[in-house]
Amino acid sequence: MTYLTFAIAIGFTADLIFGDPKKIPHPVVFMGKLISFLEHQVRCVCGQSNRKLFYGGAVLFIIVAVVSFALPYFLILVIGKISPFLAFAAMCVMCWQIPAVKCLKDESMKVYFELEKGDIVSARKAVSMIVGRDTGSLTDEGVTKAAVETVAENTSDGIIAPFFYMAIGGPPLGFLYKAVNTMDSMIGYKNEKYMFMGKFAAKADDVFNFIPSRTAAVIMILSSFILRLNWKNAIKIFKRDRLKHHSPNSAQTESVCAGALEVSLAGDAYYFGRLVKKQTIGDPIRKICHDDIVTVNKMMYLSSFIMVFICLCLRILITAVIL
Repeated sequence: MTYLTFAIAIGFTADLIFGDPKKIPHPVVFMGKLISFLEHQVRCVCGQSNRKLFYGGAVLFIIVAVVSFALPYFLILVIGKISPFLAFAAMCVMCWQIPAVKCLKDESMKVYFELEKGDIVSARKAVSMIVGRDTGSLTDEGVTKAAVETVAENTSDGIIAPFFYMAIGGPPLGFLYKAVNTMDSMIGYKNEKYMFMGKFAAKADDVFNFIPSRTAAVIMILSSFILRLNWKNAIKIFKRDRLKHHSPNSAQTESVCAGALEVSLAGDAYYFGRLVKKQTIGDPIRKICHDDIVTVNKMMYLSSFIMVFICLCLRILITAVIL
């Protein structure tokens, strides 16, 4: 569909310029409220039964996934009956809402500026907005690592994967992916509260991110080459450390960044007051510094441009085959 090719390009451009559209209700907020509502219902019905909680979590996943795909699909369909131009405009807005390029850069750079000012308390608060770990006792180095890691991981989750699914199935499939990712971030924890209820969502997220995370890693290696970083070390660490995470996908891009920046990432971290043991990723060739947040954002931006170019080429190819 030719309209989709232009919608992706316009949506990406709007995201780069404006970031998240603040005055337009964001679908992810709706997804979060729906997930919270259904979680409450599941717990009321299933009680403390681990088996029931697992199946309840699976039902929660299916409902949220179907709603997240169906609403934009039928909205575009209905608006298209009124006016193809309005349907195209709606697609552009949706393609603007799905990726998070500028938002990721802006939020991580807030951490950078607080660190540069020497305000560790404000830096911890800023980084707590973009990571899931406990940040109250993080050192300057710990805050910097957390910011670099989240940009590296979210280059895949927040940018490459959404564009991958939009290129295949337009905004409906893009929003379906966002729903899967949101469910994983809300109920996909391996702790006592979500071990069974969130298991289905966590596994689904692994499946949905399997190809995009590896695609993102390859693209980030190319970005490190263009930016004249240590791309050879990026390849080396990627091959060696890309599976050093409980998720089969999370370390794919982190390993590339660790290698390109010549630093060590990951390692033990606290979540909800509990120490979680993790392997380190990369070699500490040098000590991580504040400027690494700037550099990883450059990698993220360049990778997003490369991915959008690939998506546009893919859409043109699909359109040519269909026609």
